[in-house]
Amino acid sequence: MSHRLSLSILSLVLGLAPTTVALAAPVGAGQPEQLHFADDGVIPNSRLPVLLYRQVPLEGTDRAAALERLFADSAWPPKWRYGVYSYHHYHPNAHEVLGVARGQATLRLGGEQGQDVAVAAGDVVVLPAGTGHRNLESSEDFLVVGAYPPDQQDFITQRADPEAHGRSLELIAQVPVPTTDPVTGRAGALPGLWR
Repeated sequence: MSHRLSLSILSLVLGLAPTTVALAAPVGAGQPEQLHFADDGVIPNSRLPVLLYRQVPLEGTDRAAALERLFADSAWPPKWRYGVYSYHHYHPNAHEVLGVARGQATLRLGGEQGQDVAVAAGDVVVLPAGTGHRNLESSEDFLVVGAYPPDQQDFITQRADPEAHGRSLELIAQVPVPTTDPVTGRAGALPGLWR
């Protein structure tokens, strides 16, 4: 029995719609966790997996500056330092990387029926274009560094809205796969996992 089929049967037994189940792929040495989210009719999400790197080694005591250097060196220019909005949103025209510099939070990825993911300082989340995300709760010192591929700096922030769904799907289909991984560079996991 395939992994997807057995997971679908489990979701039916538990009374969940198949779109509510996020599949986490096994993690090998140096490989990110992979989370998959289906289109729920409001949040498009992506056929590409969310990549979750835990406790990325960073040099120095200023984690925000270290994340900015890491992303810049990997050809994902850093764009901002802030938190994560408390409402469901996504970027239909850009992939996004979120590097947690301080504190911790629970993020809901994949929309209302998505998955709650705990993140802490040193964790990095790579969101393919269209992936829903929001901050459910966070520590007061929660700080994130956000970055995007060089050709996706003029990103759109789209709130969950069924009327924007069709146009968002068109934009997502036009977003190219980056040639580098924001954490591990040109030889990193992202280009292979997202092809």
